[in-house]
Amino acid sequence: MSDHIRILAVDDSANTLEVLKRNLQSGGYEVYTCQAVAEALPLLEELDIDLVITDFRMPQATGLDLIKHVRDNHQHTEIMMITGYPSIPGAVKAIKDGAGEYLAKPFTTDELLTAVQRIVDRLLRRRILSTGDTPPDNFGIIGDSPEMKRVFRRIEQAAKSDANVLISGNSGTGKELVARAVHYNSDRRSAPFVPVNCTAIPEGLVESELFGHVKGAFTGAKNGRAGFFEIAHSGSIFLDEIGDASPNMQAKILRVIQSKEFCKVGSSKVLTADTRILAATHENLKQLVEEGSFREDLYYRINIVDIPVPTLRERGDDMLALINHFLNKFSKTMRRTAPVLSDEALNALRNHPWPGNVREMENLIHRLVVIVDRDVIEVADLPEDMRFSLPAGGRVDRSLDEVEAEHILNVLAMTGDNKTRAAEILGINRKTLREKLKRMDAQK
Repeated sequence: MSDHIRILAVDDSANTLEVLKRNLQSGGYEVYTCQAVAEALPLLEELDIDLVITDFRMPQATGLDLIKHVRDNHQHTEIMMITGYPSIPGAVKAIKDGAGEYLAKPFTTDELLTAVQRIVDRLLRRRILSTGDTPPDNFGIIGDSPEMKRVFRRIEQAAKSDANVLISGNSGTGKELVARAVHYNSDRRSAPFVPVNCTAIPEGLVESELFGHVKGAFTGAKNGRAGFFEIAHSGSIFLDEIGDASPNMQAKILRVIQSKEFCKVGSSKVLTADTRILAATHENLKQLVEEGSFREDLYYRINIVDIPVPTLRERGDDMLALINHFLNKFSKTMRRTAPVLSDEALNALRNHPWPGNVREMENLIHRLVVIVDRDVIEVADLPEDMRFSLPAGGRVDRSLDEVEAEHILNVLAMTGDNKTRAAEILGINRKTLREKLKRMDAQK
């Protein structure tokens, strides 16, 4: 994506501009240069500049003047300050005024490209957050990561056939959405999609719930009723959490899959089961088969086509698209303008393990839209376990070097590996931080 990133470098030194242009072009960026702020202003108006790299001290207007102009007039343009006169107060001032990075001269090509890449990453994240939902050709499921593209391909393959499907994945990953996508893109789309929670059916009612019963079939059966398989005739039945099904339920499901027939409780009339099986589980069914708690014959009957659904942590920038979707969704419900996340809050969300996956994220964003009445969501608005904090109750039998190393790594995690901001928080300059990191690497 660097091919589409335009950078404007502003420095009164022609030599510095030449070095910047050569190094940035080698990184695949489109680069423009000028030697004064006055020259930069018309370029900012004419071109869609993604990143401005500006020197600190220049004759007439300074780098800080340019930063202020960009922030006031080009809010979507990122900024990086470079200077041969490094100072912590100068860095703090530049960052407060809107510079995303602060790089001291002399710097290596690697340091330059790494700093630019961090800014580009933030820029691309904001672009994702500002776009709409995933197009309809992704089955109404939000995601563009390689992992989700594999899921979409498998949905397409499954929808073309009538084979039974096993959808596996952790709780909250969207297994029912995948099942619905298979059904509503198949030839059975005009018939019912019937979801069944295998863990919610009492053992004594398994047969009645699955196949129905006639009037008087058992005490309390005042009226007859259709079972799930009858309701799903010509359509699909979604057996959610089939790994938790009892041995009795497993046997009855296997029987109807094999024979394509069933009888209602209290009746000898044979009914045809023209129903596609879409099953889902958060368990490792193969392991359950080896342990003897899940029938091997049923496993192979339902696992003709397998669709593994990735966790939220495995889906990369899909997280950003989902955040954007939920912010807009719940803001419309609340009839308010959708808030945005600060970089620090976004980093905290990206670093969260998301054990509850997409469902956990949806609940969190809903809560934030309801309780945060400002335009920007900050780290302080997040639940306590998502905020940056030093580990409580740590061991006391550690050296100062160990404690320092842990604190430095925590600060870097909080800032999204932004060494400039980390150095500011730690009260040291960037060079000292670099030296400490090198020493930490050497001690590993």
